This record gives sequence, structure tokens and C-alpha cells, in this order.
Amino acid sequence: MGSIDWQQTTALVTGGAGFLGKHVVTGLERRGCKRVVVPRSRECDLRRPEAVRCLLSDVKPDIVLHLAAVVGGIGANQSSPGSFFYDNMSMGLHLIEESRRAGISKFVGIGTICSYPKFTAVPFREDDLWNGYPEETNAPYGLAKKMLLVQLQGYRQQYGFNGIFLMPVNLYGPGDNFDLETSHVIPAMIRKFLKAKSNGDEQVTMWGDGSPTREFLYVQDAAEGILLGAERYEGSDPVNLGSGEEVSVRDLAEQIRSLTGYTGEIVWDPSRPNGQPRRCTDVTRAADLFGFRSTTSLEDGLMKTLDWSHSTVVEAERKLA
Repeated sequence: MGSIDWQQTTALVTGGAGFLGKHVVTGLERRGCKRVVVPRSRECDLRRPEAVRCLLSDVKPDIVLHLAAVVGGIGANQSSPGSFFYDNMSMGLHLIEESRRAGISKFVGIGTICSYPKFTAVPFREDDLWNGYPEETNAPYGLAKKMLLVQLQGYRQQYGFNGIFLMPVNLYGPGDNFDLETSHVIPAMIRKFLKAKSNGDEQVTMWGDGSPTREFLYVQDAAEGILLGAERYEGSDPVNLGSGEEVSVRDLAEQIRSLTGYTGEIVWDPSRPNGQPRRCTDVTRAADLFGFRSTTSLEDGLMKTLDWSHSTVVEAERKLA
């Protein structure tokens, strides 16, 4: 099992200013990391190999944690599948290649639960990753990420490049994206319920029929899992990062409605897509290989997210009014 002396390490964190990235950067700083560098997209376009080459030459990192991604909910994936594929594929492709050329000692690639086949047996085991095609609404994103796993495995075999690949489930927590056009399910529900409560609306409409299941991981737990993997894992096999707990979208909506204090009706719109029927991962590999287990229950995580989001969402709605 490997180890990292963070006090003597320069870490490059792509996407480090994002939702997950901020928590990873905080975790690195708490570990005493000598130097944490967060490139910004307006200054360095990771889709351009020459830009990546210059970045690595300037920073000279010991480790690269590649968290940068173009992400969104079902609606965003449906409207821009080509962009989701190209942006995510090209960023990872060039960053891995240029990191290899630069002699980076370790590369941490972050994948997605969306890479699993649409009808994967529950719980999702990493060995099932290639047993079918992903759910159609987010397949381009999921496949682009999965190709980075192939690249890392191929580079390890041919060049001895030390790259690992971690696959978080749906994340949530303080600092999440609450834009209804691009957000994922938990922030979208929170915003809808808070807005309906503020406006006195009698009902809230949710996409689909509520039957799909999902697994959620509190963002601070996810950041800790990534850093434990960076410190302790040296293998080529992909590893799930999750809570191992499955909840239906319908039950999730009821739980968030209760926590927000909204008393109106939930109306389901079955003309809207459900997405993947079920999602829940086997989390034993992460526990066995680098000691990661989530510590935040869904209820506690939702409470923390609501404490943070209430004033943020209400203020955003006020400005839009």
C-alpha cells in the first residue's frame, strides 16, 4: 500500500474550485500539503493539449487529482450530449497523456456512477462495469469518463504510469449547484420545495414517476475517500465511492419535503424521463483497499445541506423576482 508525504508534495487539482473540488482542496490543506494549485478554466483550457502542457510545466506537480468535469442533470445531458462527451473526454485524454510525458508520480482520475450499464444488478460491483450500455440520457458523459479508465489501465501496462480511477455516486452537500436547469436531484428538489413554500404553492411537480432508486454520498465524505485513495491505493482496478444505501426518488422527495417544512402536494410527471432504474453500489472494495467508509447518513447530510442552502436559495429567488 502506497503513502504520500503531503508536506513535501505539490498537488494539482483540476476542478478544485468546484463543488467537490473545494472540499478536496480543504482536505489537502488539512493534511499539510505543501502546495495546492487549482487551475481556472478561463486561464487554462484543459481541452487543449498545449494548454495542459504549459500548465504542468509551470506547476511541476507531484500528483494530479483530475476532478474537472462538465456535469448536469438529465435535462442538461439530453440537450447537450455531444458537448458532454467531447469536453469530458478531451480534458481527461490530454491531461493523462501530458502527465505521463511530464513524469507525474501519481494521477487520480475521477469517474462516475453513470458509467455502469443501465440494467446493472444491484449492488453495482466494479466487475460489472462492462456488462452493457449505460442509461441513454447520460451515456455520452458516462462513456467519456469510462474511456479514461481504459486510458489509465493501458498507460499503466505500457508505461508503468501510476494512475488510479475512483467512481463516486451522486454527491450532495453545502456548495452544490442549485440551478434548476443543470442541477442534480437533491439540490433541484430542495430549491423546488423552498420556492413553493415561499410562494405558497399548493403543489410541486417532479420529473418521472418516482420509482427509480439512487445512492447518495455526502460531499465531504467523497473528498475524504478520494484523498484516502490517493494516499493508499496503487491498483489499476476501478473503485466505487459510495454510501451503499439505496433510496427511491419518491422517498427522497418525501424526506426533503418534510425537512423543508413544505406541506403541499407532490405531483409526478411520468412524461419526463426517470433515468437509470436503480443505483446502489457495492462499497467493499474501497473499504478493503484503502479503508474508506462513508460516515454521514442521508438524513444528517440533508440537514446540513438545508442549513447551508436555505438562505442561499431564498436570496437567489429574491434576486430573480
